Amino acid sequence: MGVWKRISNLFAKPEPPKAEKSMLHLNPGDICEVSLVTYEVVGRVHNRARNAVVLTLQDGNQVSYLHIEERETLQFGLYQAIDGRLDNPEEVPTILELDDTTYHLEEQYFGHVTVMGRAPFRQGGEQHVWQYQSDDYHLLRVEWQDGRFMLYEGEEVITGDVKVIRAS
Repeated sequence: MGVWKRISNLFAKPEPPKAEKSMLHLNPGDICEVSLVTYEVVGRVHNRARNAVVLTLQDGNQVSYLHIEERETLQFGLYQAIDGRLDNPEEVPTILELDDTTYHLEEQYFGHVTVMGRAPFRQGGEQHVWQYQSDDYHLLRVEWQDGRFMLYEGEEVITGDVKVIRAS
């Protein structure tokens, strides 16, 4: 290394540290922790219009879904897929009763989604979503895409219980 190169290195500014990846930007292959359980991200469904992501998480044989949406703050909901059936997306009720729990419709929206990795729907496209909440704060999520419904039951997760372990 030449003398001039060494001198210029003395006055060069150090590279700024890379910004840490947030939960909203995780991709398949990344590792995260939710409520003290470590998961591998195996899929990602992104709704750009809402700045929302549903991550497919896997811990051994258990598959969970983490809904992340950026509003005033990041909001998290951890879901498990459940069996159920609805017939027509035009006739989704505003009140659903499952296992003696009554869920009330909080929000209904649709938008174009992109899919990466393993997710309930294999390709992107137009997705309709209905989000419900019960009086005891349990969550229910209904998705319709490509002529097929998916139902999920879950609960809200506080921000302090969610963190990135390793991101690519």
